[in-house]
Amino acid sequence: MSDSPPPDSAAGQRHLAGVRWSLMAGNFAIGCGVMVTAGTLNDLARSLQVSVAVAGQLITVSGIVIALCAPLLAAVVAGIDRRRLLTAALLWLGAWHVVSALMPGFAVLLPVRAISVLAAAVFTAQAAAALGVMAPPAQRGQAITFALLGWSLASVLGMPLSAWVGETFGWRWAFAGIAALALPAAIAVWRTVPDGVRPAALSLASWVQVVTHPALMAIVMVTVLSAAGQFTLFTYLAPYYRQVLGASPAGISALFMGFGLIGLVGNVLLSRHVDRIGADRAVALALSCIALSLLLWPLGTSLVLMMGVIAPWALGCFSSNAGQQARLVAAAPVLAPALIALNSSAMFAGQALGAASGGAIMNRQGWGPLHWIGLAWMLAAIALSLWAGRRLRSGAQPQPHHA
Repeated sequence: MSDSPPPDSAAGQRHLAGVRWSLMAGNFAIGCGVMVTAGTLNDLARSLQVSVAVAGQLITVSGIVIALCAPLLAAVVAGIDRRRLLTAALLWLGAWHVVSALMPGFAVLLPVRAISVLAAAVFTAQAAAALGVMAPPAQRGQAITFALLGWSLASVLGMPLSAWVGETFGWRWAFAGIAALALPAAIAVWRTVPDGVRPAALSLASWVQVVTHPALMAIVMVTVLSAAGQFTLFTYLAPYYRQVLGASPAGISALFMGFGLIGLVGNVLLSRHVDRIGADRAVALALSCIALSLLLWPLGTSLVLMMGVIAPWALGCFSSNAGQQARLVAAAPVLAPALIALNSSAMFAGQALGAASGGAIMNRQGWGPLHWIGLAWMLAAIALSLWAGRRLRSGAQPQPHHA
């Protein structure tokens, strides 16, 4: 049980609003921590004297760690009060990014980076699961997507700022700056999230039910495919902007900021309308926007044209994952802790797959094929998403087995 006021009362609504804002701030810090590597990839490669493709494997390893640990940690932390868990995750994030900034070389930075992103394996999924418990059913989708706006804000502010800091002062300052974001977010979460928020622990039978449900697992696989499609190219955007478009540090930051601003618009629109139009339709629209940008990629031959090319991608980037989270919670609210953990795992597994495959292709064939490979992943994601939606609408809803 929670010590918060009843969610349908006026006091409960005000309290829930405070929780949503603090969890959005937490997701902002988490998102900045995850994205800082991509934003500083140019300076990481220069400073550590490795190739861009090798530096990109920091993203691959982070994705693998989060993908493997998100569902495992969801089971481990099931009984922990969410106020304490989420606060601790943010403090972990800040502390290990300071340690990362002190690492002298690539070989020692790699494992420290892997340790630091364990915070991301916990926070986003467990914050969404907590909101799934605290918010009234009619507001769950909006509450979860609002908290996930933090990732869009990280793209608007954190990604371009880390790119600028990395290009101007070096990647170490950008990494250390994550601690300056994590600490106040941790304080906000501690002050607003009530004691006693513990989403129901799931038994082994419920986990088995989740991973053997065709439609639910298809939705999770959509996240893998869409993330792989995006990160085949997204991982290497900063080097691409510099080497192919000849962008300055300010130009690179401007492109990332424009991407983030449009992404924020996409997430705001989703948060406002997801409960009305349905998460299935919202996800299909978001994925189609990303596919359009990948199709039009060769037209981005200047900074201005590139901004136009990436606009649909930005519109669908964060909103697609927020829609996926809301979609899974709506499909099986009581299984949300497992489903959201699996979806987070899927997102980062896709990132690792995209970063690794993109680096391998770039080493052999250059930049040219990357957007076509990404487009192929996205088309597969759209097809599977449509199938999963039809299957879920026509099938029985899964029921949980509690421990």
